[in-house]
Amino acid sequence: MSYELCASMMCADFSYLEREVKILDAAGIDVFHIDIMDGRFVDNFGVGYQDMKVIRKFTNKPLEVHLMVKNPWNYLETLQHVGANIIYIHPEADLDPATTLERIRKMGFAPGIAINPGTSLAYVDNLFHWVDRVLALCVNPGHAGRQYVPYAGKKVEQLLELGKEFNFDVVWDGACNMDKIEKYAPLGVKGFVLGTSVLFGKNQSYAEIIQNLKSKVDKLCGGI
Repeated sequence: MSYELCASMMCADFSYLEREVKILDAAGIDVFHIDIMDGRFVDNFGVGYQDMKVIRKFTNKPLEVHLMVKNPWNYLETLQHVGANIIYIHPEADLDPATTLERIRKMGFAPGIAINPGTSLAYVDNLFHWVDRVLALCVNPGHAGRQYVPYAGKKVEQLLELGKEFNFDVVWDGACNMDKIEKYAPLGVKGFVLGTSVLFGKNQSYAEIIQNLKSKVDKLCGGI
């Protein structure tokens, strides 16, 4: 079973962004996860387009963009120019999310939806036909370091079952520590967005952390 470790770049040291990208790339990170916020859908601002250009310049790894913005349609052409590969939108932020997801695919991106802890699966069930990936937020969105929402794990398990039916991958985002990875990787979660809980701001190097994670997950998922 394959899985992806995704670096949450809003948690990186932007004083040395080029160095951060190069070190993470060499350390074996699989995906660079980029949060873009407009200060309206959530009360924060995330990674900017110029930062994305730097990240794209120094890695060939996939860039997945989590749009925490109103009217995500308006951002797609710019994201195409800066080399994004995967785009998640929040259905609540779009008047016609199915049409936006269709456009995302036609533009060459892998389409996905992001589901907040407080958003019911019933609210988004008609969108599962349109997506390749579902980003399951396990904290309330907008800021790094927020607390895990206890019922989020159950929702992830429900999404894993739906993923088998609709053929989409599930990605865990928020409060993603080793305990969560050890439990949910063998269940079939495809990706884990790594932030301050396990990757950034630690005493170990990125290479040590990533290789330790991959070693543990490989053992847990062996033969699956």
